[in-house]
Amino acid sequence: MLEHGGRLRQAASRYGIPLSDWLDLSTGINPNGWPVPPIPAACWQRLPEEDDGLLAAAHAYYQNSCLLPVAGSQAAIQTLPRLRSACRVGVLHPAYAEHAAGWQKAGHRLRIVEAETLDLQLGALDVLVIINPNNPTGRLWAPEQLLAWHAQLSNRGGWLIVDEAFMDGMPTHSLTNLPVRPGLIVLRSIGKFFGLAGIRCGFVVAEQSLLAQLAEILGPWTISHPGRFVAAQALADRDWQQRTAADLQQQGRRLRQLLTDSDWQPQGGCHLFQWLKTPDAAELHALLAEQGILTRLFHSPTSLRFGLPGSETGWQRLSAALSDPAIRQFNNPAMASA
Repeated sequence: MLEHGGRLRQAASRYGIPLSDWLDLSTGINPNGWPVPPIPAACWQRLPEEDDGLLAAAHAYYQNSCLLPVAGSQAAIQTLPRLRSACRVGVLHPAYAEHAAGWQKAGHRLRIVEAETLDLQLGALDVLVIINPNNPTGRLWAPEQLLAWHAQLSNRGGWLIVDEAFMDGMPTHSLTNLPVRPGLIVLRSIGKFFGLAGIRCGFVVAEQSLLAQLAEILGPWTISHPGRFVAAQALADRDWQQRTAADLQQQGRRLRQLLTDSDWQPQGGCHLFQWLKTPDAAELHALLAEQGILTRLFHSPTSLRFGLPGSETGWQRLSAALSDPAIRQFNNPAMASA
């Protein structure tokens, strides 16, 4: 099992700090998620049904009728490699590690590709996986570039998989509103922007023939009835979506500025997180954890991802922690030798 953010209970046990006293910045999930209403009793008592409003809400939100609800985009990430015979698959590094793991476990030939030289490497690939914006670097690719890569791959029966888990709030960069085409597969999740990771709901946008293959493998009732009810309501709440998109953009800028002002200049990020590449990542992660602040630590390259605090108290707590002399010494050699 690969490591992920959000292992708060593990951190609480390791550092001896009660669960309720933590500021969890490790997930990149909107800390002020969509307000879930009371769930009707029937959702707990009846099996899910396809005509419950979820598909209609998803069609309108993603502006595409060729989609399949899945148990989070993770379900598709693990299943898509089973739909192709052994081939050459390109993934970026660093990136969400489950993509590379899924293709490698299924027996495909994995290639780590460099973002700067992707055009030169595309000829050696049958499948290219892009996370847009990338997790954890935040790098964003224009739709025109992605479609150019897709055209090259599809001409020889290849696939372009675009994971848009962090795309909500940036609709002009999304590919979901385009007509589906052979070999273009777009993954979406409502866990991040909507702050609803716990219901495990995502979508795959692709040709109907590929969606049918996925559905056959995944089987019925991939999303619980309560999960479908919540997802449908959230996808239909346009007022909340518009307010939240603007608010998250402001919070993303604020987080970047806070880190910069604390002498920790981020190397990338988006509206839901900032990415800090530093050889001192492990030490900084541990020092923040000792104060009950959990970040996402990456070992290759050594780096940290900071999510949004979510409340003014959280913002002040992070600011105070970054001002701690034990942390600031890494950016000030004179303090370390004093």
